[in-house]
Amino acid sequence: MSPTKVSAKVLDELYSIILSRKGGDPSQSHTANLFSKGVGKIAQKVGEEAVETVIEGVSGSKAELAAESADLLYHLMVLWAERDLNPEEIWTQLEGRKGKSGIAEKASRPKN
Repeated sequence: MSPTKVSAKVLDELYSIILSRKGGDPSQSHTANLFSKGVGKIAQKVGEEAVETVIEGVSGSKAELAAESADLLYHLMVLWAERDLNPEEIWTQLEGRKGKSGIAEKASRPKN
């Protein structure tokens, strides 16, 4: 199996596990505990993990960056699950951006 297919499978499996923890016992599952604290706390954890990932990206080792990146992806997926956002919606967004320059893609976004 190619690394890309393995990665996609891991993310799909992780999201399924995260969903299975919704409504679970917060004393038995870190994920259930996050869900019990609500979207604000989950979003805060995403922010914390993003900062830690940036720090490791600038000054840490590859292993530390990989570990923090995994933490960030996990917490981001918990946030998606809390907001009933299926990863397929993210993949669709990314797929639609293929072949476009980042500058052109950003320019095509609606202005607020």
